Amino acid sequence: MDDDSRLDRWDRRTDLPLGIASLVFLGSYAVHVLEPNLPEAVHAVLLSLTYATWAMFAVDYAVRWRLSREGPGFVRRHWLDTVVLVLPLLRPVRVVRTYEAMQRRHGEPRMGLHARVAAYSALSISLLGFSGALAVYQAERSAPNADIRTFGDSLWWTCSTLSTVGYGDYVPVTTLGRFIAAGLMACGLALLGTVTGSFSSWMLQRFSAGENGGRPPEN
Repeated sequence: MDDDSRLDRWDRRTDLPLGIASLVFLGSYAVHVLEPNLPEAVHAVLLSLTYATWAMFAVDYAVRWRLSREGPGFVRRHWLDTVVLVLPLLRPVRVVRTYEAMQRRHGEPRMGLHARVAAYSALSISLLGFSGALAVYQAERSAPNADIRTFGDSLWWTCSTLSTVGYGDYVPVTTLGRFIAAGLMACGLALLGTVTGSFSSWMLQRFSAGENGGRPPEN
């Protein structure tokens, strides 16, 4: 059996468990941040779950690196997996890949390419925004002179940041909060650019089909 087949088999076997692990991470982290008055034992369990999910991703990354036999090139080719491993904030976005893999197993996706791009981008923005709001709220809520004091404030700030509007009514004051903000800005630009490009491509195809009497445009 060649390495590609072994890697494909590993991906098929781990897609669903890692997707579930992403949701477990998001749920345990959300409860840990939003319910600070829970007993210490409960917080210890929640932190154990978050660390366990990181361990799962680390093991998956190491196994896939070894099966690929690409050496350092694996990092460049699978840069998103590397970022997700290093930055836990992006871990919930792994659910999108799991959903896509499950759709492929059941045959052709029900939605067209452009609709899938829009749907997956919306899901990615929602997961990233929620986890980003949690991280910023945790970093800012007890900082001196902080504007973001409630989770509602953090959600509003995240929405304005991801949409690249940036009203400026709430601003992170901690180093960690500003680092998270920079990441959210970059992700917001990338995801919105993806949606805009997909929509523009869809409009061009529709107009081209109309000019050709409803036929797909010729290459």
